Formats: sequence, C-alpha cells, structure tokens
Amino acid sequence: MSRLSYSGIALAVPVTVPYARYSIQGSHWFAAQALSALLAQSKLEKAQVDGLSVGSFMLTPDTTVGLTQQLGLVPRWMDHMPTGGASGVMALRRAARAVQCGDADIVACIGADTNHVSSFRHSLSNFSHFSRDATYPYGGGGPNAMFALITANYMKRFGATREDFGKIAVSQRHNAARNPNALLKKPITLDDYLRARVIADPIHLLDCVMPCAGAEAFLVMREEKARALGLDHVLMRGAIERHNAYTEDPVMVRGGWLMDQKDLYAQAGIQPQDIDVLQTYDDYPVISMMQLEGLGFCEPGGAPEYVRANTFTFDGSMPHNTTGGQLSAGQPGAAGGFLGLTETMRQLTGTAGDRQVHQARWGLSAGFGMVNYDRCVCTGAVIMEASA
Repeated sequence: MSRLSYSGIALAVPVTVPYARYSIQGSHWFAAQALSALLAQSKLEKAQVDGLSVGSFMLTPDTTVGLTQQLGLVPRWMDHMPTGGASGVMALRRAARAVQCGDADIVACIGADTNHVSSFRHSLSNFSHFSRDATYPYGGGGPNAMFALITANYMKRFGATREDFGKIAVSQRHNAARNPNALLKKPITLDDYLRARVIADPIHLLDCVMPCAGAEAFLVMREEKARALGLDHVLMRGAIERHNAYTEDPVMVRGGWLMDQKDLYAQAGIQPQDIDVLQTYDDYPVISMMQLEGLGFCEPGGAPEYVRANTFTFDGSMPHNTTGGQLSAGQPGAAGGFLGLTETMRQLTGTAGDRQVHQARWGLSAGFGMVNYDRCVCTGAVIMEASA
C-alpha cells in the first residue's frame, strides 16, 4: 500500500523538564513548564503555536482541551494521547499529518506526568478494565508481575540469560552518568545487577524503572518554517505504528514493529545498519530485546546474541538509550514515551553534550505502551535524519 511520505516535516526544540522522584505538583504544572520552555527556546509567541498534543495518564479528569484554557492556548488542532510508552510516536505521527494537511502550522507535542504517594496507586487501579477485571482479582497486580511472565517466557524460548538483560542495564547506567537529567547516575556493574534483590522472579530490582515526575516536549512544523525561524531541527523520514499485533502468541514474544519493519525503512530509504543511534522503550530489558528484533537489528530470537556482540554505550558499538533510558533516567509516566524522541533530536543536532554520539546522522526511536496481562498492545517507531 502506498502512503504519503513524511517529507518536509521537521522536529525542533527538544525540551526536558527535570525529573523528580516525587512531586507535589500535578501533571498540569509539568505540562505548563514544558510549554514555557518550548516558547522560551524557540522565541515563539504563544499565539503562533496553533496545535497541541498531550500524552499523560494523570491529567484526568482533564484532557488536552482542559489544558488549552489553563495554558492560554487557542489551537485549531489538538490531540490527546494517553497510550503510555507509545504516546510520543503516536503524537508525532498525528502532528506531522496535521502540519502536512494544513490543519496546524506549529504543533507542541508534550508528555507530562507527576508522581506522588497516591498517584501511582491511583493510576494502577484505574489503568484498564482488562487489568481490573481479569487480573487483579487473581493476584496479578502491577507491571512487575506481568513482565516477570513475559521475561521468563522469553528466556525459556530464546535462551536469554540474566547476564544479557544485565548488559543492557549496565550500559544504560554508563550513559546516564553523562545525562544531567538522569535520576540514577551511580555506576553499576554486572555483579551489582545480578545480586539485586528479587522483585518478581526473574525480575530483579535493576530490571525495573523508577516512577517519577517530569515532562518531555518538542515542536513539529514544516522544514521551511524551522529554517525561517532559525531553529536547529531534524527531519522526519519514516514512521509506523501497530496495535494488538500477534494475538496468536500465548505470551508476547514479538511486537507490532515486526509487521511494519520493511515499510519503516522503505519510507526512509535506508536499512537498520545505517542507524547511528537507537532509542528503545525500556520499561524492562526484555522489551528492548524485542525491539532489537522487531526493528531488524537481528532476527526474531536473535537479540541475546546481538546484545553480547555490542556495547550499547554512547561511545561504543550500537549506541542505545543514550540518556540512560528509563532504567536510569527515570519513568515520568506517559512522558517516558517522549524521552527517546527528544534524545534522538539532541543526538542528531549535536547538542547531546558529554554523551554525544560521533557524527550521528540517522536516529531511530521506538515506542511501546499499554501492557495487559500477557502482552503490550501499542507499538510504533520513527526514523529521523540530521538536517544538512
């Protein structure tokens, strides 16, 4: 099937509102801070932003429309994307199409969530009817138990070891040491990973992300607009999303990326080996492995060997999750789905500071969200290219 390309779409002004382990501020506050930073860094007036897309779990009962009044925006296009780790990719795809169609000139894409004593409990208990009705009554509460099932099944089927998962966690902590926004910067060794306490076997403490508060954001516009405004920007070259893929698998061992992998690279006119920097959604290491397979860096089931063959550090082979990912930077709710996008933009514009990947031209950021008992239902990915 032929599709309209993303040619001419630019992403600019990557923003991170510093993460906090706990915050008394609400998601609305973090979204407002993100918008303020977008305007300050772009030197745009608020009236020039005529599109708004928000990814958040904890805005409820508000949605994006509630934020328009609170933020003083008058958009002619808006979207709400409460799809967790897939929110960023999905928000970007829809914003790009809105700009191409002329429904908006400049879209602010914002992921924002908070974290305090009761917020995570409230989010968990209201996550989905599926979880509340089909798993919680039987003792399956929260993501750790779900991903223990997925991880154990993957290990049994493909021969992955805890050492393989540990290599991902250790390399990301190495990257996080160079990220001023990361919450966890203290170096860890593979032995630290292996000795960490059990949470839900085979999940141990260093397999788990740290919930936190924070926000990520960026602007979407036409390339000529970004140039006219004098903004550093990257170009959108391809994007895919897929939902509820491979329902025939009793337990998730692959995601929707695999279904659309060829289309993704065909849009960009490149191959996996051309990617200079990769950001996967890493709520648990096993999911990063599934993305390595689904995005064509190795064959299905081949991620353990691929992990053993690469360093994944920003200064080594196959730079991966160069912020430290959520495993070390933190997981700010749905904003975690925007983290890979803002980091890819920084890498491709040469503004990643001490963790800069040398001569990065092509970047890929993948999303993954909305886990139920035995699988996650939302997947997506975006390829970006450095602007000439």
